[in-house]
Amino acid sequence: MINQATGIEAIELGLSRLKRMCPSGFALGLHIRFASARIMIQTYDPRWIDRYTARGYMMCDPLISWGIGSTGCVRWSEMNHPDPHDILGQAMEFGCRYGVAISEGPTGSRSIGGFARGDREFTDAEMQALAATVKALHRDSTPRTDVTKGQRHALRTIAAGHRYAEAAVLLGISESALKARLKACRERLMARTTAEAIQRAQELHLL
Repeated sequence: MINQATGIEAIELGLSRLKRMCPSGFALGLHIRFASARIMIQTYDPRWIDRYTARGYMMCDPLISWGIGSTGCVRWSEMNHPDPHDILGQAMEFGCRYGVAISEGPTGSRSIGGFARGDREFTDAEMQALAATVKALHRDSTPRTDVTKGQRHALRTIAAGHRYAEAAVLLGISESALKARLKACRERLMARTTAEAIQRAQELHLL
């Protein structure tokens, strides 16, 4: 099993790889649960992102609809999903003329993405590379749940609003030991901050 510090680095490398393969950008939601992604990355033209968001297209996006009901990889031109708002047609205005949709993972925690370029269709080999990268990102962004009892107590105490010094006294440990436990929590839960670790621990019912 990879450690989570390495996992964060792997995610960054994977996202850099996707950027190189998608000249017109991409949007990728990792571990979507209850209509919300654990990690959301968008590199499309900001004007397209603004229009998409303002008009609430996420609720009727054919790529998302396809990804919820299917797994795998498909060219946009080969999809047979309703697009009443012509979302794919509008995307062409912003350089997203050709694209690929990819869906990975179980229904309860699925990763779905759209990947675009403006000059030509993605080749089969490029599609395979994109799918392999998304699969790796899905795997590497899965938070570990093997948080120890002591680490959970440290996180719970900070979540209750105590400062580090106060939390250490309450737990009967040194402040440096408290910080070490919180760091371990962040690494296991793939969080960059303690606040983010608290949120993820709550989502996973660890607190």
